[in-house]
Parts: sequence; C-alpha cells; structure tokens
Amino acid sequence: MRWRSGLVPGVGVLVVATAGAMALAIDQGKPHEAPPAAIASAFGPPAEFREDPSAYRSPLIFHDGRRVRDAADWPARRREILTDWQAILGAWPPLIDRPKVEVLGRHRRENFEQRRVRVEVAQGQTMEGYLLVPDLKGPAPAVLVVFYEPESAIGEGKPGRDFALLLARRGFVALSLGISPFAIRPGQGYPEIQPLSYLAYVAANSYNALSHLPEVDPKRVGVMGHSYGGKWAMFASCLYEKFACGVWSDPGVVFDESRPDVNYWEPWYLGWEPGRTRKRGLLTAEYPRIGAYKTLIESGHDLHELHALMAPRPFLVSGGSEDTPNRWQALHHALAVNRLLGEENRVAMTNRPSHNPTEASNEQIVQFLTMVLKPGGR
Repeated sequence: MRWRSGLVPGVGVLVVATAGAMALAIDQGKPHEAPPAAIASAFGPPAEFREDPSAYRSPLIFHDGRRVRDAADWPARRREILTDWQAILGAWPPLIDRPKVEVLGRHRRENFEQRRVRVEVAQGQTMEGYLLVPDLKGPAPAVLVVFYEPESAIGEGKPGRDFALLLARRGFVALSLGISPFAIRPGQGYPEIQPLSYLAYVAANSYNALSHLPEVDPKRVGVMGHSYGGKWAMFASCLYEKFACGVWSDPGVVFDESRPDVNYWEPWYLGWEPGRTRKRGLLTAEYPRIGAYKTLIESGHDLHELHALMAPRPFLVSGGSEDTPNRWQALHHALAVNRLLGEENRVAMTNRPSHNPTEASNEQIVQFLTMVLKPGGR
C-alpha cells in the first residue's frame, strides 16, 4: 500500500490550526510562573541526552525540504503534519458542539461532590463515568482522565491510578471516563478510523461537554491517562488543540518494536485493517505490521511529530519502564518547536523505574497540572 499526503476522499472533517486558533492555544496553555522546585529539573534532558537528537527527522522541515524559519511559518507546517496523520488514521466525524451530560446520581466525598454521569461521546454513543466537582466559587480548571474503566481514577479500582480523586482534592474538576480498547470495532457501530484516533475523537467531544459546564473554565482543561490511557491522552491532546495541556503516563511516546507494551501495531490501537488481523504480541514474519501502523512506519513517521502539534501547549511525560530518559532524543524536537515560538517550560519528563505510577510520580503530575492550569494558585 502506497501513501501520499492529503485528505482522504469521502471522510469527515480535518482539524487544522488557524492563526487565531494558534493564538488561543498559546494563551490557554501558557504557564505564568516558573516550574515549582519539585519538578523544575523535569523541563529539560539530563546531560547525557542534551546533544544531537538526529535519530528522528525534524518536524521543522516541510515536505518540499524547506525549513521552518520562524513562528510565522509554523502554522503551515503544523497543518502539513496534521493532514498527514489524519489522512493515514482516518478523518474524524463532525464533533458534537454541546454533548449531553446526564447526571445519574450524586453524593458528597471529602471536599467535592461526586456525580455519576452519562456523557454523549459520539453520535448515538455514550460513556458512563464520574464527574468530581470541588467546593469552589466560579469556573475551575478541569482534567479529563481516561483509562480502561472510570472507577480506578476515583480511587475504586487499580491502586495508584486515582488521578481524578487526587485532582479533585486539589481544586480541579475531574471527569473520569473509560472503555476497553478491545470493545472498539471500526465498522461495527464505530467509525472506520483507527481506534486510537476514535478515542481522541471521544476525548474531543468530552472536552466540549466539560467546556459547557458552569463549574469549568473552558480555557483550562487538560487530559491525562496512564499506559493505555496515556496513549489515549497523548493522541487526544495532540490531535485536539482545545486541550490546554496533556499528561501521558508511560504510554510509549515513540514507536519502539522492541517493547511489547509499546504496542501501537495492535489492531485496537493503530493496526486496524479491514479484513485482516494478527495474533496479539510482538511483530514477527508470520504476524507482521498491518493497517495504519504499517503505513506510518513505511512512510517514516513517528510520534515525535504528534508531540510537535502540542506546541506551544505544555505536556508532561510521566515516564516509567516504557518511557526512560532516552526518550528525550524524541522530545528534543518538541523543545525545538517551542523555542522557535519563543516559549519555554512546555516539555517535561519525569522518570521512575516501574511502569506503575507511584505516590511520588502522581504528586509530580499534580504539581505540573497545578503549574499549568492554576497559575498563581487560582
């Protein structure tokens, strides 16, 4: 299968960044203070990774070989990158402007109200989850937390993944949603796009739902997740520029076929192909790359291009076993784009030995989100 840049005929909208939208993104993602001491060292690579990032093609080069010269050139190059990825992944259906949010129940917890909700995430599709609303006056920052199921994020599932609970305690509105990736079957009640792109579309509609809640400041909404949820959050924040920031906990921030858990090739992520499937696990001659993943690899693309789409919005990689400090070789390129735009403190990575989140790594996440979404403690 050969690929060429451009829109896919007959499919839905392509999200592009206009100059006005880029200005909005700069405003809504701008940290107004220096990083707190506890995470200051996360905003740059360690000494051994400060040099040549040439393992990845620079996203600051146009298709025709021209280099992006200044900030005025960047929106055009950004459109090229986004067009490339949407053409390969499949363009989204139209977004829902005001998704329905149905409250199914509510009760008090600590310093916030917990609401069981049903959110319209696509035409004819809903997800049930939890909306945690702290006791605050006026619109507050909010974070969409995504995972296999919504209970872990509110402290009623897998330990160490109680992100929504931690954030609600600190004055964030938090919406916890979840779905198993194995449940998403393109063409069987779902759009015929790659599952990870569909999940990003779900997150975009969830942003729209949050943005219309009176308790939420629509300019201060981030998205985060761990592992599979980290992949989901990364694609969501990169492909939908209204998210003010992203936190990606150990998803595998580049393609790495040596790591079984950095498995973007699986059909429930980027390896969906009509009429074909493959045995779960590492790539082999018998079970090779298929679907969009095959096209991305053969076309020379990697996830550092998506990271570039975040600029100038900030993001944090909460790295574990899958995202070790050597991932700075890819993150260098996001730093370069932000430098071109005259911005700093936009790209951060913390590291822990294990894949699972820890109390310390979760505190770093909360500090990052506080810095970005609650400047001056607001």
